[in-house]
Amino acid sequence: MTSMLTHAIRNLPASSAWAARGCKYLYISLKLELIAVQPKSKKTLAKSGVKNIVVVEGVRIPFLQSGTSYADLMPHDLARAALQGLLNRTSVPKDVVDYIVYGTVIQEVKTSNVAREAALGAGFSDKTPAHTVTMACISSNQAMTTGVGLIAAGQCDVVVAGGVELMSDVPIRHSRKMRKTMLTLNRAKTLGQKLSLISKIRPDYFAPELPAVAEFSTSETMGHSADRLAAAFAISRLEQDEYALRRETVTKDNGIRPSSMEQMGKLKPAFVKPFGTVTAANSSFLTDGASAILLMSEEKALAMGYKPKAYLRDFVYVSQDPKDQLLLGPTYATPKVLEKAGLTMADIDVFEFHEAFAGQILANLKAMDSDWFAQNYMGRKSKVGAPPLEKFNTWGGSLSLGHPFGATGCRLVITAAHRLKKEGGQYGLVAACAAGGQGHAMIVELYPQ
Repeated sequence: MTSMLTHAIRNLPASSAWAARGCKYLYISLKLELIAVQPKSKKTLAKSGVKNIVVVEGVRIPFLQSGTSYADLMPHDLARAALQGLLNRTSVPKDVVDYIVYGTVIQEVKTSNVAREAALGAGFSDKTPAHTVTMACISSNQAMTTGVGLIAAGQCDVVVAGGVELMSDVPIRHSRKMRKTMLTLNRAKTLGQKLSLISKIRPDYFAPELPAVAEFSTSETMGHSADRLAAAFAISRLEQDEYALRRETVTKDNGIRPSSMEQMGKLKPAFVKPFGTVTAANSSFLTDGASAILLMSEEKALAMGYKPKAYLRDFVYVSQDPKDQLLLGPTYATPKVLEKAGLTMADIDVFEFHEAFAGQILANLKAMDSDWFAQNYMGRKSKVGAPPLEKFNTWGGSLSLGHPFGATGCRLVITAAHRLKKEGGQYGLVAACAAGGQGHAMIVELYPQ
């Protein structure tokens, strides 16, 4: 596929407007006061006979580089802090919450259902059920849409969804040979049987087995895939570095890395050496963090006196080839969710896309803007079009703010809601790629002011 894409991309314009404008838009702090602007007059996406699901509030703890201030904590500590922040922000009675769903990727074995442990730690009722989901980088997206399903089905009125990741302390296992020996040893009855098993242990049995950072089906790291994707779509190192510089420092998150093109240009390739273009500067960094969001049926929210921030509308999940299209989830999901909602790209006022790598997001923008790709890989007659950068991730993205795998989805949604209110828009589009060649997209609609 790479050679086919490369051949096709050569026929595309060498320089696009969105690439040329890449450095002009700076990231701003999420702590800005949100000033309501009258939204444009557009149709609502409410559907007859379908419950309106609203976002009442969303929070996150600071996203930190792994190995820093959260290093001595456990995942449920981070999730608990996010849940307590949500409780403090909303004053929602704990016993009103019907269900809690959390997303995570690399699970701590002692708290495999981190949603339950965090909920208990945050003081929620022990009668409130909680479960944990995992779907790589769209785990908290899945947590939110699980909550949407519970409310839409009439099973719940109030759901808390969220996500957490602690890359500072990931579980490290013994090798499979050592685990098998130890389990057998535990079942041994006699001293002779035990000594016999112990005598078979060899030095290589002690080699640790680290959490996988590669695709199980392809044995390729996501960084390698990003490098090949960038090459296929003719995304240069310069374009990636320019895109990664779309930021300015915020006060709490510690992953922002103020830099310059000269400093970034000195970095060596991180994955495909020595000629790759993906580096530490134009990739999202290993991040610790947690998020939480309060979802309700509109009727319940209004009955409790809340003014919702936004509606969660149509959403889709997609899957494609994890070898050559691992990171193209937004390209595949965007036209599907727009068609489902009856919208076009021109209707979208705010775009919040997950940025795994600068090369990945720029490749998605090129793919979305390519009739050839739409026709040959998506079975579509024409391209959906690329989002304009002046509407795209203008408050910061995963490259600058960080990407705690399980927590990013909630950040995207609540940021979209806040941007819609401040910028006077009505519709936001959230999209993300995920390991396994999967992806997600959702429409967020501003709640009437």
